[in-house]
Amino acid sequence: MKESRLSRKVLRYRWLVFAVLAVAYFSAFFHRVSPSVVALDIQEEFGISAQLVGVLASAYFYSYAFIQFPAGLLSDSLGPRATVSVFLVVGSLGSLLFGLAPDLSLAMLGRVLIGFGAGMVFAPTMKVLSQWFRTIEFARVNSLFLAVGGIGALSAAEPLAFLQGWIGWRNSFELIGLGTILLAFVVWSVVRNRPQDLGWPSLAEIDPVYGKTLPSPKAISLWEGARRVITERYFWPVAVWSLASMGCYFAFGGLWAGPYLVHVYGMSRTEAGRILNMFALGIVVGSPLMAYMSDRLFRSRKKVLLLAAAGLVAVTAVLIAFPAGLPRPSLYVLFFCFSAFALAPGVISITATKELFPVEITGTSIGTVNLFPFVGGALMQLLIGWILDAYPRSAAGIYPLDAYRSMFGVLLCGALVGLISSVFVKETFRKGP
Repeated sequence: MKESRLSRKVLRYRWLVFAVLAVAYFSAFFHRVSPSVVALDIQEEFGISAQLVGVLASAYFYSYAFIQFPAGLLSDSLGPRATVSVFLVVGSLGSLLFGLAPDLSLAMLGRVLIGFGAGMVFAPTMKVLSQWFRTIEFARVNSLFLAVGGIGALSAAEPLAFLQGWIGWRNSFELIGLGTILLAFVVWSVVRNRPQDLGWPSLAEIDPVYGKTLPSPKAISLWEGARRVITERYFWPVAVWSLASMGCYFAFGGLWAGPYLVHVYGMSRTEAGRILNMFALGIVVGSPLMAYMSDRLFRSRKKVLLLAAAGLVAVTAVLIAFPAGLPRPSLYVLFFCFSAFALAPGVISITATKELFPVEITGTSIGTVNLFPFVGGALMQLLIGWILDAYPRSAAGIYPLDAYRSMFGVLLCGALVGLISSVFVKETFRKGP
């Protein structure tokens, strides 16, 4: 009877652990796409070019990408709970600095610190969830986690535009920084790395059938784990897909989509924010859908990545063919599909990566693959900023239509690279408890 009560506690408490960490990811995703809403204000306030706006926004991605490999190592050594808690405080300090920054250099430092803080959420969380949820549950739980991230993106579109208009963009980021400090305390108080840390039975003890399917744990050193990840040939197609396809989303949805709607379609920031919400909705709806397609419909990781990559090529091809004059409803659909095909399949890439390696190096493998989307996003943001600046702006600071057509050309190339790399992804789906 006592064992049964403890088992029920584990199965209930794990959702509280999930919820707290999902809120942390919510804040990370918010910061990821917020420059798309405030880009024009930042450009005006600091008097900088589009290229420098791209540098400022991409500072988050560089630091986020840089911290992914250490994030995996720390998750497998120091532990996810301590890692997430400490770095959320770092991110909160970055948000406060970004809001208070008197010049571009300090604003850049703020974005770097935000990237460090946000970058220590995803990989450690995947390590925690691998201890609290069964293997067969991982893709679905991961999809719910990404969906919460999508809600964070929703908060960085129209709601942030409203908050910005009410208290200004600086005060908005200062308020968010204070809230993140509180969140770090909640993570430390609630989250545990595994059920055994609370004196409860592990999943293997709760479910004997599941326990029998688990391989015997083996001690794998940090550097041996890292070596195994980077020398696994089937790791690299997933990594390249992540860099190219997800990088397209972070470049467009994370920065240049807002200016595009304002400049080409003459929208107000509020109206543009409504369409930008479709990016987030594509994640919220698309992530669970991708998990369902992978686990139940196709019973395949590779087929879902292939279909998504082909869909992204189609969407970017439409945008490059019709960069202006599209009816408003079609913009809602295209922006929804863009994120559903570019970012939502990340749930599959993460799951496929996890399934390539033993559970002992889950943090290292996921942390390593998770750096590639942000490298791709940073590089594409800089490249697009450079391309936009190559075209003359109007007196009102508006880029011409040809500049944005060139931007879509970059995105189409990225989508094609993602499609080609997905062909070489190894199928990792297998039946199990």
